[in-house]
Amino acid sequence: MSYQPHLHDICFILHDVLKAPAQLQALEPHADCDIELMRQVLDEAGKFVTQEVAPLQGVGDAIGCKFVDGSVIAPLGFKDAYQAFWQAGWPALACAPEDGGQGLPALLEAVLYEMLSAANHGWTMAPGLLHGAYECLKHHGSDELKARYLSKIATGEWLATMCLTEPHAGSDLGLVRTKAMPQPDGSFLLSGTKIFISGGEHDLTDNIVHLVLARLHGPGIEAPPGPKGLSLFLVPKFMPDGTRSPVHCERIEEKMGLHGSPTCVMRFDDATGWIVGEPGRGLSAMFVMMNAARLHVALQGIGLLDAAWQKADAYARERRQMRVPGQRNSAEAADLIAGHPAIRRILDTQRAWIDGGRLLAYKTGIELDIARHHPDAARRGSAQRWCSLVTPVLKAALTSQAFHGASDCLQVFGGHGYVKEWGIEQIVRDSRVTMIYEGTNEVQAIDLLVRKVLPDGGSALAALLDELGDALDAGNAAHAELLSRFAGLRSLASALAQAAPGNPELPYWVADDYLRALALALLAWAWGQIESAMPPLASGEDATRWTAPASALRHWVLPEFDMRMGIIKERLDTT
Repeated sequence: MSYQPHLHDICFILHDVLKAPAQLQALEPHADCDIELMRQVLDEAGKFVTQEVAPLQGVGDAIGCKFVDGSVIAPLGFKDAYQAFWQAGWPALACAPEDGGQGLPALLEAVLYEMLSAANHGWTMAPGLLHGAYECLKHHGSDELKARYLSKIATGEWLATMCLTEPHAGSDLGLVRTKAMPQPDGSFLLSGTKIFISGGEHDLTDNIVHLVLARLHGPGIEAPPGPKGLSLFLVPKFMPDGTRSPVHCERIEEKMGLHGSPTCVMRFDDATGWIVGEPGRGLSAMFVMMNAARLHVALQGIGLLDAAWQKADAYARERRQMRVPGQRNSAEAADLIAGHPAIRRILDTQRAWIDGGRLLAYKTGIELDIARHHPDAARRGSAQRWCSLVTPVLKAALTSQAFHGASDCLQVFGGHGYVKEWGIEQIVRDSRVTMIYEGTNEVQAIDLLVRKVLPDGGSALAALLDELGDALDAGNAAHAELLSRFAGLRSLASALAQAAPGNPELPYWVADDYLRALALALLAWAWGQIESAMPPLASGEDATRWTAPASALRHWVLPEFDMRMGIIKERLDTT
């Protein structure tokens, strides 16, 4: 029951629904990215994932990382797999050729990390921040820093961390206290403690590059309080001359899941670092890294849910219990539980989220490439709008579904799911953290509604929904229903924008509901795209492969939309 990438489904979404090759070939850097190239890359990625990474899923959870005298030892096989990973060029997939990369679309990198997360979430945490660290350093690092570190990060020869959180400063980064004292040679000495640092210490690579938020401090220098006083610094584990930096791992956390990934408490004792970007603009530089990470966390949600679904589906096709209601008596003492409505509802519902979520995440990957490379400024602007508005929606909705959907998949196993033998309980445990890191799901909802939708009265969101609605046929019942949902979201955004000045708490009360309603509307749109391009069945393929999850979406998923909208309206009426 180990994870297997379903490349047929992935390629259908990419090629037949989204027309990704044509969109990417319109961008000068990706003019050669045709269907065959994409298939070849994804086929090789699938082979690496299944042969090198998936077999380490169980050992990573059972053995976990070991903390010995300040050092961290990865589970057996993790280091060899990672060395093979970077030497094969996988971390460099979407990096620029001049930095040692392959210059391929960010979309292909996104699909790769979906597969990796599904196969072994704990192992994938190690390279998971490389793409963000690369973008951060490339856009904000000095020429000297880029010359020394950028290619090492691009290729994955050295791994990177993101050091934000402190014991008293989680979502509110303005409370960060770590200090950076300027030195005559232009470097800084950093002192402070960071917690929840994924991969803060390990033996997978020869060096680790820490990106650290801190406040300038020294004689005559005092950074202002709050977010505006934060700067970003690069602090390596080993200095350019080979000496060990005074960056210490004090312990690794004992966690609910992700035992194969060390979550570290890191202490900086006058550790030498160099500023990345401008003083006082550390959050701006860091958010380049965080925004890239948030799409990948959404893809983690898809991958983890797919892995859970695969296990539950395989089990349901083997497990015999009571007869299926309405079925004639058969020679067998019991029927496969895959035929029971209760089980079909669970499995088809998760498949609806996987397929629809996958389309939305892949579209976001395409929009990222368009925002970077499209020759038309207006098209770049619409792509940036999509990424800004949709990324927090995907991060929150898909990680929530990963955990709750994986729990539902565990239910398919009954008591067998609660024991370790089948591996489904590990996915439930591992997936829970995705709702927390890279900005909790509550923070994503606030980011969407309070920071992105309401300030312009909902105009940007309305423009996005109008773009999606322009291709819909109001005479089609399903399309008309979707257009009605879009209209409801626009109307509520306008009403909330008008009410918020008199009731500042209001948007915060309903932010989760608004994000969820938007996620469901986007999911409905995604499935409309899928159904319009429904593929012919492959030989031996289940005739309900696409129709069953489409039906589940209508019956079991979308009714939540009206509930969420009703909650918001009721709150508005009581203000």
